[in-house]
Amino acid sequence: MRMAMVALAVAGLVAGCGAAVPGGAQPREVRLSDSVLTVTLTDGSMCRADWQAAGGAGRLEPCGAGYDYRVIPEARANPLRQVFEGLSGALGLEGAVSPLAEVVLTSSSGRDWRFASPPPVE
Repeated sequence: MRMAMVALAVAGLVAGCGAAVPGGAQPREVRLSDSVLTVTLTDGSMCRADWQAAGGAGRLEPCGAGYDYRVIPEARANPLRQVFEGLSGALGLEGAVSPLAEVVLTSSSGRDWRFASPPPVE
């Protein structure tokens, strides 16, 4: 009987610890096109925002717990990259080349996640 009570208490503590994990799904990856920011969360759900129309900053409201975002374009783009972007646009491949930028996601608790666009090659 005593072992059953101890086992029940341990099971309750373990369940309580699992329920106390803050935040749930968190940002895992971002993709940036010339106008759309796509955020993938750790639970596999995806959220999108038209960052270009929003002026580079806004709120991903229906995204997990909700996140503020800022897209900070690279000010000093490589001239060769600029030529490549212009050429791909002239060929009708708009959005084929991810813009060089830093994407900052901020939770309501103030935690920041920073991502590079395009993501670094591993």
